[in-house]
Amino acid sequence: MKITSWNINGIRAVHKKGLFLPFVDKYKPDIICLQETKAKQDQSEIDLPEYEEYWNSAEKAGYSGVTIFSKIKPLSVQTGFPKEIVKKYKLEQDSYGDPNKEGRVLTAEFKDFFVVNVYTPNSKGDLSRLDLRFKSWDPAFLEYVTELRRKPAQGGSALGGKNVIFCGDLNVAHTENDLANPKQNEGEHGFTKEERKGINNIIAAGFVDTFRHFTPEGKGYYTWWSHFANARTRNVGWRIDYFFANKELISNIKSSKIIPDVFGSDHCPIMLETK
Repeated sequence: MKITSWNINGIRAVHKKGLFLPFVDKYKPDIICLQETKAKQDQSEIDLPEYEEYWNSAEKAGYSGVTIFSKIKPLSVQTGFPKEIVKKYKLEQDSYGDPNKEGRVLTAEFKDFFVVNVYTPNSKGDLSRLDLRFKSWDPAFLEYVTELRRKPAQGGSALGGKNVIFCGDLNVAHTENDLANPKQNEGEHGFTKEERKGINNIIAAGFVDTFRHFTPEGKGYYTWWSHFANARTRNVGWRIDYFFANKELISNIKSSKIIPDVFGSDHCPIMLETK
């Protein structure tokens, strides 16, 4: 099975450039997770007859949004966080508005696993949304995926629950190897100690950064590039898009790759392939 994730930065824009359908045709993913779709389902103008499609669009027009296209019909689909998590972490009290209404989380349940598609809120250049990230969103998301992991798998499981794969734009570079210029960006949004701790907490909870599982060391592996100063051509970028999986699933994962030669967005797609 192939699962792809791509912050598409406007599904209509990429489709009009003629770059989305060739990507699907070339890689033939079984499940496609998109972030920052900036559209509602009836605005996308995309027809993928082989796929079921599910959307969680932002209430604000032309903003955020996540989508899952799947060749396999899910057992269930959930948009956003459950109400109890929203209330527990006071997400609705954020000064920018409730991020749970911004089309940021979409979960598809299959027989043996969950796929969670996430577009994590950006901390903003002035760090005005860092408190939301560190105190509310990151712990809320971790609690959510941990609860999914505890749900019983069909037919029971010696490991205690159903596998969880989550992917998307997490808006943070985890280590100095995950961005071209770590010293210049230390403390800037996307590379604060608080945001990086959020990834540490995910790993401590038993989830694995699948790309770094297969490529544990090295710089130059990026998924986002600024539009300025010819950054993509010079490969001056950040790795802020991820596939995580619970550690018990890792032996069933064949590869986790970045696909930098796919254009159309300021991000490139990433792909997970299972055995």
